[in-house]
Amino acid sequence: VQLQASGGGLVQAGGSLRLSCAASGSTFSINAMGWYRQAPGKQRELVATINSGGSTNYADSVKGRFTISRDNAKNTVYLQMNSLKPEDTAVYYCVAAPFTVVAGTLRSWGQGTQLTVSS
Repeated sequence: VQLQASGGGLVQAGGSLRLSCAASGSTFSINAMGWYRQAPGKQRELVATINSGGSTNYADSVKGRFTISRDNAKNTVYLQMNSLKPEDTAVYYCVAAPFTVVAGTLRSWGQGTQLTVSS
């Protein structure tokens, strides 16, 4: 599976942005999709996940502000980010897997897209 992320950029605090990630290749194997992020000097953290049935989970830090969704026909996952804060600044990575994106060696990763939120 290959993942191509897009949509990052520079936005002011309080603003909104939407990330997209398109999957190609063996997309029939994908069940779970999600987004991680990594800020400078910090560990990569899980932001949101969604399975093929549409069930979602979010990190506490983004609940109520971020919304993950997917278009199975387009093999694309989205992350709508509202009320952005400077602490959301990070490189965002999309991820896909046959079972779970939380852990495991079967995960496929996108190349990362930079989000910078200015105060």
